[in-house]
Amino acid sequence: DDDDDDEASASESEEEDDPRFDKPRPKIDFTGVNAKEKCVILSSRGVTSRYRHLMLDTMTLIPNSKKDSKLDSKNPKDAVVEVADMKSCSSAMFFECRKRTDCYMWLAKCPEGPSVKFHVENVHTMAELKLTGNHLKFSRPVLHFDATFDDAEKPHLGHIKEMLTHVFATPFRHHKQKPFIDHIFAFYYEDDRVWFRNYQIVHPEGKEVRATGVTLSETGPRLCLHPIKIFGGAFGGPTLYDSPTYVSPNVQRAEKKKEDMGKYARKVAKKAETKAHKRMNELKPDELNDWLGDELE
Repeated sequence: DDDDDDEASASESEEEDDPRFDKPRPKIDFTGVNAKEKCVILSSRGVTSRYRHLMLDTMTLIPNSKKDSKLDSKNPKDAVVEVADMKSCSSAMFFECRKRTDCYMWLAKCPEGPSVKFHVENVHTMAELKLTGNHLKFSRPVLHFDATFDDAEKPHLGHIKEMLTHVFATPFRHHKQKPFIDHIFAFYYEDDRVWFRNYQIVHPEGKEVRATGVTLSETGPRLCLHPIKIFGGAFGGPTLYDSPTYVSPNVQRAEKKKEDMGKYARKVAKKAETKAHKRMNELKPDELNDWLGDELE
């Protein structure tokens, strides 16, 4: 027994003398996102209820997010950078609403950039959809991007992918995140738009394991992001990308109004043409209409 104690003490002394044991263990980051990465989420004054609920749904999906009050200033984009600096956030998600109908989402790295501006389309919130999926709040997500984001012929998609990764990926060992994965954030690129879906990873039990295996159940929300511009700075700066397919909602409404005005003008012209045709083709009185009445007299 004394010999065993001597051997144990000798091994401990060797470990203490070995310089390899003095080195601290390196911290492993499996996401590639800084552990101190935080994102501030806020909106402009005049946001509608639908987009406000979308913002709240987004906050429930991102554990490292921070909320701030609505911005009511002449230059809200400059104020976002100041708010991110005060809250020690390196990223910002800003919902800018105009005319209470159009919503634009800004994703920016603060304070130096870059930033991406999207037009938000086809929004469906969690409360509106009432889907069957139900994953745990603040659990770690798996980020899935389709192969189009890695296309060398579309380099702007690489910038968009990197911005979405920094905002939606949960930093490793964040104090709010749950230590397991039970849902997937899926980003697809189709029709020059980024389509977002959120799926719960369902693990079947019992006999269903061999029959179905792991399945996905959609949780929500749903939204479509149309990239407009990519800037070199935060909410401005040199333009790195400008979408050739984007048409402003104001232009779309103006074109629709012109079409409606054209329909009304054609309708009025058709009525006038019908009246003129009736006047030119009135039936003349026939001489034989009253021949029987003349004989009776």
